[in-house]
Amino acid sequence: MDVLLIFVVTAAIFCLCKIRNLWKLNSTTKSSQIPLGSFGIWPFVGETIHFISSAYSDTPESFVDKRRRTYGKVFKSHLFGSRTIVSSDAEVNKIILQSDARTFIPSYPKSLMELMGKSSILVINGSLQRRIHGLIGSFFKSATLKSQITAEMERYVMESMGRWREDCPIYIQDEAKNIAFQVLAKALISLDPGIQMEMLKKYFQEFIAGLMSVPLNFPGTQLHRSLQAKRRMVKIIDGIIQEKRDCKGINEGITKDVVDALLNDKHEELTDELIAENMIDLMIPGEDSVPVLMTLAIKYLSDCPAAISQLTEENIKLKKVKEKLKEPFSWNDYVSSLPFTQTVITETLRMGNIITGVMRKAMKDVEIKGHLIPKGWCVFAYFRSVHLDDQLYDFPYHFNPWRWQDNNKEMSNGNFTPFGGGQRLCPGLDLARLEASIFLHHFVTQFRWEAEDDSIVNFPTVRMKRRMPVWIKRRRYS
Repeated sequence: MDVLLIFVVTAAIFCLCKIRNLWKLNSTTKSSQIPLGSFGIWPFVGETIHFISSAYSDTPESFVDKRRRTYGKVFKSHLFGSRTIVSSDAEVNKIILQSDARTFIPSYPKSLMELMGKSSILVINGSLQRRIHGLIGSFFKSATLKSQITAEMERYVMESMGRWREDCPIYIQDEAKNIAFQVLAKALISLDPGIQMEMLKKYFQEFIAGLMSVPLNFPGTQLHRSLQAKRRMVKIIDGIIQEKRDCKGINEGITKDVVDALLNDKHEELTDELIAENMIDLMIPGEDSVPVLMTLAIKYLSDCPAAISQLTEENIKLKKVKEKLKEPFSWNDYVSSLPFTQTVITETLRMGNIITGVMRKAMKDVEIKGHLIPKGWCVFAYFRSVHLDDQLYDFPYHFNPWRWQDNNKEMSNGNFTPFGGGQRLCPGLDLARLEASIFLHHFVTQFRWEAEDDSIVNFPTVRMKRRMPVWIKRRRYS
């Protein structure tokens, strides 16, 4: 009898708890509900295989576009082991990007999170993230860096292009990677080309190979090799940090690079290990994002003679003015005095979608535009479908830099987010534009070219399948 009574009471409590939870859910979702969608038929895997197979295709946005035609611009799915709300709605994405750590925190595939580490600026939250982001952003905007980086970038570009030959193809992607890595290594840790930089590049290439690998860490796996490579890189950078500390009395207050900017800050949480690991994370644009931006610009331009003509005319005109005045180019010359060049870069960013989107984890139930994102679920703000939405852009698959002339509203209303947004807006976005501007300026003023057929691969990172081979002819000026 006692056992029966205990069973009845337990069952009653269980039912009351269920009713209470249902009431709470209903009260939360009166004005919102979990978006429609599918978790797929396979446990854990969900729709990940479908997403990846689409990502490898010529139209990687097809996974999202197919589902948003059925469920709407915001839908549920199951990706990379997590229940996920996928958003291709510009307004929803803007709110996600502008939210703080009380609402959303970064959430990425396990291999990437393990390689980044707990102290990565891509992972940390709160005041420490804002502090590091602010210090890096301030340095990238400083007059010292602008003068230094402009001169260094010009030097690396001219040295590289000076070695190009007309009797064999030039692989733009390889050349752009070499130049961009040198620029970023100089800006981050004041490292000049040489044996140490070559070692760093070698380890770095092994490191990034594991960013989207199978999350298994034991000898022989890619993740294990990548983690070993990261340790070797940390050792090199830590040695540079120690040299800077030894010279601190001599160079007190001088900020030549990002490491100096962080070392000069007195915040006790900015340990040498944290600084070294974040320098590695910040090198990713030097190997990936910026070189791909340069490469894709050449790819799209090669198919648009009218854009080549206007771009070349604009750059040659400015070049002649600077030569007549006998003045060196400044950061402002490249970014502000070449307006059509900037529209080419902007249109390349829109079409190329080098950053497909960002993933966040909800720290509480979140309602956005009537959509409920439950606590613990991931949300994937998918930029690509926004940038290629024919309701936002006329003929979105057509390279049209003129669409950006006298029309920057898309940049402010959330329809254009190639660098993310909010507190995690890429601090190096101005530097990326500068590098692309300098590269394009010297390329179009020095060469005519013909591009071989090549195609874009979009997963796990954006790149050219054949590394963008072109045949060049040097321009002759009278």
